[in-house]
Amino acid sequence: MLSSGALRGPANSHADEKTNGKGSSEAAILVAVRVRPFSAQERAQLPRPPQPTHFGPTARNLSTYEDTETPASAPTLRKVVHTIDDHVLVFDPPAEDGTRQSTVGASNRRNKDIRFVFDRVYGEESTQQEVYEGTTRGLLDSVMGGYNATVFAYGATGCGKTYTISGSPEDPGVIFLTMRELFERISAAEDERSVDVRLSYLEVYNETIRDLLAPENVQGLALREDAQQGVTVAGLSEHVPSGVDQVLELMERGNANRTMSATEANAVSSRSHAVLQVHVRQRPKASGLQTDVTTATLSIIDLAGSERATVARNSGTRLREGANINRSLLALANCINALCDARTKRHVPYRDSKLTRLLKFSLGGNCRTVMITCVSPASTFYEETHNTLKYANRAKNITTKVVRNTRTSEVHVAQYQARLREQSEEIRRLQRELAAARGAKGRVVAQPAEVRRQTQAAQVVQDIRNRVARAYAPIRDAQWQCTSNAAVARWFSHHASALRGWREQFETLFQEQHVQGDE
Repeated sequence: MLSSGALRGPANSHADEKTNGKGSSEAAILVAVRVRPFSAQERAQLPRPPQPTHFGPTARNLSTYEDTETPASAPTLRKVVHTIDDHVLVFDPPAEDGTRQSTVGASNRRNKDIRFVFDRVYGEESTQQEVYEGTTRGLLDSVMGGYNATVFAYGATGCGKTYTISGSPEDPGVIFLTMRELFERISAAEDERSVDVRLSYLEVYNETIRDLLAPENVQGLALREDAQQGVTVAGLSEHVPSGVDQVLELMERGNANRTMSATEANAVSSRSHAVLQVHVRQRPKASGLQTDVTTATLSIIDLAGSERATVARNSGTRLREGANINRSLLALANCINALCDARTKRHVPYRDSKLTRLLKFSLGGNCRTVMITCVSPASTFYEETHNTLKYANRAKNITTKVVRNTRTSEVHVAQYQARLREQSEEIRRLQRELAAARGAKGRVVAQPAEVRRQTQAAQVVQDIRNRVARAYAPIRDAQWQCTSNAAVARWFSHHASALRGWREQFETLFQEQHVQGDE
């Protein structure tokens, strides 16, 4: 039986992206499935094939000699997930001999034999580099282009989510590989663009948001939401890393503060949802008085795994943590169901959990999203794997509207001198590079890119000078007008004084003549 949903294009090409002609486009969530390998304990419980034993013919049994076989071990665990190729997997297939066996799952049902089709499927032998290149690497093009992006790992506890996202020092995961290539791209573009990188790291533990890089702030942080910045966390600390090594130091410090404990299902179970946000702001160096500033946010999320109390055997604090984890994941599942039902336009219950509020714009807003679904091939995770694959299959129908985050800022007249100084330094730097490129044989033709940058910088400086001249022209006119008005005012004041004198003399003569007439 084949699950619903058509096969889509490669992971790195946004094949499902549609432009609406208004500067935005629609993109479907990319869903990938990774099947973790069996643990050593699980491999010991797998059924072993029968082994033939050859004793050879003897004089006693020469006429009735037959090869005998040792019986196969009793199956206590079996493989329920089989990968067909890079896009198709089968859940709970029949036995290889064609017989249908009862499963070891809690429902004890017969084989389901369901085929699921996803954007990418990674088997048990897949490496961290393969998962990164097929899921997250394509998002870096979006982030450098000004589009928000999110990648999150989803699945039951003990299925490899934290290993996929964080990895280990010997085999790093998505975070390290992403940040390494991000800083490589920033270094490659430093001659043309000025790039600022800031990051924050938080966890959602028992519906309380905590800053993993500022553990002294024990109080929970509050969520804020607006149309411009989306969902933000008030009071969350931001850090400016200088390179990928400093990012690793921040991640190690944050993971040390993350809530983790041992359960029956997982010895190092994550008891909280962890969210790493990387904010990238870009500005061209050869910018004029109007500058296009591009911003983007990359979110990498490690969700806590769903768990059954009967399997994890938790009690007390662990049981309460598991209940909160399941409640937030149930809210996420409800949001996925509502977003997939496009015909009825159902209300999406984002406010049912802090987790869904954080993922609001990743699931249905301005963001390109990748969902890495981690499952176990062991039959002990039968129900968890089945439910995880069902929700991952539904998530393929979710589409987001992505818009490039670009705003134009105009330089104020008070900042003209600073911009002139920046562009003059850029011109001198380019001139030094050009002089260094000249060889001993004489004048060497400069590279077209260097000439173009130098010409652009010179044009920007000339443009600023013209704007400064135009800005000061009204001031000169006002000064001339003020001076002219002052001269006219003095002329009028002088003649007004003369007229007052003449009037006083006339009144004196008039009064003298009036007195003589009366006499």
